[in-house]
Amino acid sequence: MNSLTATENATLDHAADAPMLGQVERWAAVNSGTGNLPGLKTVAGLLADAFAGLPGEVRLVAADPVESVDSAGGVNIIERGDHLHVRVRPEAPVQLLLTGHMDTVFAVDHPFQTLKWLEDGVLNGPGTADMKAGISVILAALTALEASPLANRVGYDVMINSDEETGSQASARLISELSKGKTAALTYEPALPDGTLAGARPGSGNFSVIVHGRAAHAGRNPQDGRNALLAAADLALQLGALKSDTLKVNPAKIDGGGPNNIVPDSAILRVNMRPSTPDAMAAAEAAMRDAIAAISREHDVHCHVHGGFNRPPKPLDPAATRLFELVRDCGAALGLPPISWNATGGVCDGNNIAACGIPVVDTMGPRGGAIHSSDEFLIVDSLAERAQLSALAMIRIAERGTV
Repeated sequence: MNSLTATENATLDHAADAPMLGQVERWAAVNSGTGNLPGLKTVAGLLADAFAGLPGEVRLVAADPVESVDSAGGVNIIERGDHLHVRVRPEAPVQLLLTGHMDTVFAVDHPFQTLKWLEDGVLNGPGTADMKAGISVILAALTALEASPLANRVGYDVMINSDEETGSQASARLISELSKGKTAALTYEPALPDGTLAGARPGSGNFSVIVHGRAAHAGRNPQDGRNALLAAADLALQLGALKSDTLKVNPAKIDGGGPNNIVPDSAILRVNMRPSTPDAMAAAEAAMRDAIAAISREHDVHCHVHGGFNRPPKPLDPAATRLFELVRDCGAALGLPPISWNATGGVCDGNNIAACGIPVVDTMGPRGGAIHSSDEFLIVDSLAERAQLSALAMIRIAERGTV
C-alpha cells in the first residue's frame, strides 16, 4: 500500500508539527556522557516531563549494577544513571517497543560541548544525531499516533536508557523484560545521511582476561618467576589469530608490568570480538576457553575471564525482513527517496531486542552523520520526515495486527 488515506494524512500532519528542533537543542545542550550522572539526571528529568504528555505511566528505573576491571585487576562496581520507561495501553492487541538512549560518548570534560550551525539545516552538536534527535522523533511519532482513530489498537513501551554507548549492561535486563510479547520494535539510532538503514549486525563481546603469574628478580632468579605480561601477549596473538570471515577480533590493550628488574606477576588483556552469526559466537567462546587453557598450561599462570558477549548477533530473519519492507513501503507512500538497508559492523540495542525474537528496525532516527566525533551533525529536515515515517509504520502495524 503505497498511497496515503485521508486518516493517515491527518495523523501525519501531527507528526510534522511537533516542536522537535527545540527539544533537540534543549536536550543536547546538557552534557550526558555515560559517566556524567548529574547530566544524565537532568536529561532524564527533561525527558520525563516531555513524555508525560502521553496517556500512560512515566517512571525512572534504577540502573542495574555494572562490574568493571581496573588496571590493577580489581573488579569494581560502576554506577549508571536511571533509565526512562513509559507504558501506554498494555492491554491493547498490538504491542510495540520503542527504544533510544539519553547518553552520549562525550564525557563532562570533553571539549565538544556546544551546538552550532554548519550550514542552513545542518546542526552540529554532541548527541544531536546520536541520539537526542531520535528521542524527539519517538515522542513526535507517538503524539501523532495518539491522534489516530487506530490508537486504541496499539499499546507500547518506550525505553530510553542511560548506558547504550557503553554496551547497555545496566539496562540489558530491562530491555529483555520489555521485549516480551511485542509485535515489533523500533529503535532510534540515526539513519545514514542518505536515509539508508542498518540491516544485519554482528554481535559484540568485551573481555578482560586477568593473568596471575609469579614475581621474581629479573637478573638473579628469573626462572622462578611466571611472566604474566608475556602470557597476556601470547594470548593476544592466539586470540587475534581466531579472526575469520565470520569473526572479527581486536586485542586492544594490555595493562600490567612494572620495574624492569621484576618479572611481572599480573597483567590484564582487553579484547573485543564481533561474531556475525550465533554459531560464530559459540565457536568464539569455545576457542577463547581453549586458548586460555593452553596459555595457562604453557606459561604456568592462572587466568580469570571477566566480561562476555553483551550484544548477540542480529541476522535478518523473515520477520525482521517483513518489518524492513513495511518501513520501506511507508517511505514510498510518503514520497521519500527509496529506503534501503545494508549490513553494518556496528552494534546497538537492536541486537539485544532481536535476540529476544522480536523483529526490529534500529535506525529509525533522523538522518545524520560523523557520530562519536566532534563533527557529529543532524540534518534538521529529516526530523519531520522520520517522525512521519514512524507514525505511518505504527499505524499500518495497527491495521494489520502484525508486521
